[in-house]
Amino acid sequence: MIVSHPRCRFQGSYAAIPTPFQGDEFDARALEGLIEFLLARGTDGIVVCGTTGEGSTLSDAEKRRVIEETVGLVGGRVPVIAGVGTNSTKTTIESARSACALGVDGLLVVTPYYNKPSPRGLVAHYSAVAEATMKPIVLYNVPSRTGVDLTPEVVAEVGARFTHIVAVKEALPSVERVKRLVGETPVGVLCGDDASIADFMSYGALGVISVLANVMPAEVAELVRVSVPGRDSARAAALVERVGPLARALFVESNPVPLKAVLAGMLSGFRADVRLPLAPLTASSRAELQRAAALCGLPCS
Repeated sequence: MIVSHPRCRFQGSYAAIPTPFQGDEFDARALEGLIEFLLARGTDGIVVCGTTGEGSTLSDAEKRRVIEETVGLVGGRVPVIAGVGTNSTKTTIESARSACALGVDGLLVVTPYYNKPSPRGLVAHYSAVAEATMKPIVLYNVPSRTGVDLTPEVVAEVGARFTHIVAVKEALPSVERVKRLVGETPVGVLCGDDASIADFMSYGALGVISVLANVMPAEVAELVRVSVPGRDSARAAALVERVGPLARALFVESNPVPLKAVLAGMLSGFRADVRLPLAPLTASSRAELQRAAALCGLPCS
């Protein structure tokens, strides 16, 4: 445990895992290899069917299968959080209930994308989801993808209404934002920007939901722990320098395209295949990613 928090047990380094494909089909064997790799190297939790998991292009049946396989493979060794958010409150509730029935430990609910709801709409949306399930909920703010910002005021309001809204994954790389979330809301804060892990932890975050943790799980887990105030600031600075180039390069194109290219070079049987409308890396992006991976001692396909 990083620090004591009155409602959030999701702490440490959570890997936002990709959904492995062979061509356009889910690859359960590759998923097993990835999960065992992560758990052997200190990952504290798994997030499935989120942005990195290409959840928005999985069918309902595929989501159920990926979540069911993940829960079974993890076998209770760490918490599993499922991404269930859509741009429809009705389908988000349906997805949440389905994931709960499959045995997940928590739900990651992204702000509705494309619709651009008002703050009142966001409060109503999250209230409806929270009323439909008692499973712990992690709010997810990623305005660069959704076109809407989940403000601290909205987080505070829904967090006060529902004690099983336990955390917010904040992807804005803003020290002021994390300070406000920690100081003004009742929920835990999870970093959603790999380049900002040390900053978030130093201001009271409980952990990270990370893309980088898929390929550098031990380093990310250690960075989360040593960045807590009063721990080892010198080691934290060294780790930030070590992981920084790859943390940035993993977003040279849309996530998870670069991530899958690195994993394909690291894990036997893992393929770099992504689902349309995502496309494989361009040659220039691949070269940039390979340079960054090499600096961290990692291969890249």
